[in-house]
Amino acid sequence: MLRTHTCGELRLADASKQVTLCGWVQKTRDKGGMVWIDLRDRYGVTQLIFEEGSTAAEVLEIAKGTGREFVLKASGEVVERYAKNDKIPTGEIEIKVSELEILNEAKTPPFTIENETDGGEELRMKYRYLDLRREEVREKLMLRHKMLQETRSYLSGQSFMEVETPVLIKSTPEGARDFIVPSRVNKGEFYALPQSPQTFKQLLMVSGFDRYFQIVKCFRDEDLRADRQPEFTQIDCEMSFVTREDILEIFEGLTRHLFKAVIDTEVGEFVHMQYDDAIKYYGSDKPDVRFDMKFVELNDLAQNKGFNVFDQAELVVGICAKGCADWTRKQVDALTDFVKRPQIGAKGLVYVKCNADGTFKSSVDKFYSQEDLKAWADKMGAEAGDLILVLSGEADKTRKQLCELRLHMGDLLNLKDPKDFKPLWVLDFPLLEWDEESERYHAMHHPFTSPKLDEIPMLDTEPGKVKANAYDLVINGVEIGGGSIRIHDKETQALMFKHLGFSDEEAREQFGFLMDAFEYGAPPHGGIAFGFDRLCSLFGGSDSIRDFIAFPKNTSARDVMIESPSQIASEQLVELGIDLRVD
Repeated sequence: MLRTHTCGELRLADASKQVTLCGWVQKTRDKGGMVWIDLRDRYGVTQLIFEEGSTAAEVLEIAKGTGREFVLKASGEVVERYAKNDKIPTGEIEIKVSELEILNEAKTPPFTIENETDGGEELRMKYRYLDLRREEVREKLMLRHKMLQETRSYLSGQSFMEVETPVLIKSTPEGARDFIVPSRVNKGEFYALPQSPQTFKQLLMVSGFDRYFQIVKCFRDEDLRADRQPEFTQIDCEMSFVTREDILEIFEGLTRHLFKAVIDTEVGEFVHMQYDDAIKYYGSDKPDVRFDMKFVELNDLAQNKGFNVFDQAELVVGICAKGCADWTRKQVDALTDFVKRPQIGAKGLVYVKCNADGTFKSSVDKFYSQEDLKAWADKMGAEAGDLILVLSGEADKTRKQLCELRLHMGDLLNLKDPKDFKPLWVLDFPLLEWDEESERYHAMHHPFTSPKLDEIPMLDTEPGKVKANAYDLVINGVEIGGGSIRIHDKETQALMFKHLGFSDEEAREQFGFLMDAFEYGAPPHGGIAFGFDRLCSLFGGSDSIRDFIAFPKNTSARDVMIESPSQIASEQLVELGIDLRVD
C-alpha cells in the first residue's frame, strides 16, 4: 500500500508515529514561511503542516505548488495540533511532513468540493465523479451500502436464498413501458429489460426454492419524478407455503432491523388499514399518518340548504385544522389559491372558523345558520380555535384534491417530523381498475395477484368490486414496498387473464411458460418488493432518490456525464436489422 493510514483515522494517541497518507487537496493556506494543506480521502480530512526552517526547502516548494484536488502522497510525523479543530475527528493532530510527492495534478474543478458547494444540480451531475468526493454525498452512499449489507444479513438469517434472475427477458403488455433491446442473432426480435423479476421468482417457488430474495435492478420507461428513475433497485422477495400474515410479519421484522441497524431507530406499531378506509379518510392509498386531519363527509349536513355548489356535488368533505381559527384572510386566501392550482384543480374552498366565543364565521354564512355550522363542527370534532376546510365535487377528484390540501397543511403546521416514522400496511386493494382509454379492466398490481378466494365468483358479475390479497407498506406517506399472495393454479390464472381481456392465444403466447409450470405442482406462495432507492432516501431524510444513487439520470432520463442515451453507428443498426429511415 502507498499509505500507512487513511485521512480519517489518526488521533492524539498516534502522536510521534511516522505515517504516510494519500489523498486529494481539499484546501491550501500559504502564509509565506508556513503552509497548511487539508488532505482528504473518503475516510476524512487530516491537516498537513510545512514550516520554513524545519521542512526541507524542496518539500516546502512542492507544497506551495499544489492546487485544489491535486493527488498527494505525504509522509511525516504525527504531532499535536496547536490550534485544535473540534469539527473534525482528526482535529487534535496534524502531520509534520518530511516527504511530499505529487501523484497527479488536477485542473481547477468547476465547483467547490465541499458540503456547501457552489455547483448547481445539473453541473454536479455532469461531473458526478467530482460530486462523489463531497462528504455529504459519500455519506449517502455509505448509508446505501449499510442498507444493502443489513438487508442481506437479515434475509439470510431468515433462510432466504439470493438468486439472480435474467436481465434480458420477454416484453409483456401489462404495467409500464418496457425498455427494448434488439437481438443481433435473432434479427427482428427483441428482448425487454425487466420491470421486475415477477414471473421468475414465481418459477423459483415452483422449483422448490421456498424463500428467495434478490437485490435487483429493474427498468421502466416512464415519466420521471424525484422518486423515480428509469433504472431502480428493488429488494425482491418470494415465499412458499405462507399466508399474508406470515409475509407481513417477516417484512415488519426486516423493516425494524434496518431502522435499528442503520439509523439506530426503534419504530412503533405497524398499523393495518383497509384500502377503502385509506381512500375514504385520507384520499390516498399511501396516507401520511404522522398527523391526524382525517376526512369527514358532510353531504348529510351541507346539502339541500340552497348552496348549489354543495347541492350539485357528489361529495362534500372536509378536514379540521387544529388551532388555525386565527388565521388571517390572506392566509386562508392562499389556501384557496393552492387548491385552485392546475395540478390540483379544485374550483374553490369553503372555510369555517370556530371562534373562541362559540360562534362561527364562514365563507358561506349566507346559506348556513350558526346551528348548521355547529353541526358541521360537532361531526368533525372541531373545537373553539379550529379551522374547518371543505371541498366538494366528483368524489374521486375531490378526495385527491383534499389529500393535497391536507398534506400542504401538514407542511404549513410543521406536522411532518422527518425523524418520526409511522409505518402502515394498506391491505385489500381492488384487484382490477377500469381504464377509460382502452375500455377494459387492468390489474391494479399485476396479473398474477390472487383475488380474495371468496370473491372469485364476483369476477363474472361485479369485477370492479373484487378485492386482491395484496398489501403495501407505507411509511410517512411514501410507498416503500408492495406485494401480494399469488395465483398458483392454472385455472384461476386463466380466469384472471380472461377478465383482463386476453384471448386464450394471447395468454398462451405471453405467459404459456408460467401456465405450464403451474401444472407441475406449484405451491401456494406470495411475496413483496421494496423500493430500495426510496427506502434509502427515507432513512437519509431526503425527498430525492437521486442523492442515494452513485450515477443517477436527470429528470429527462439522461446521464449528462456520459451523454447517454446517444445515437449509435449506422453499421450497428444494419447489424441489428433496424432501419430508422422515415418514409
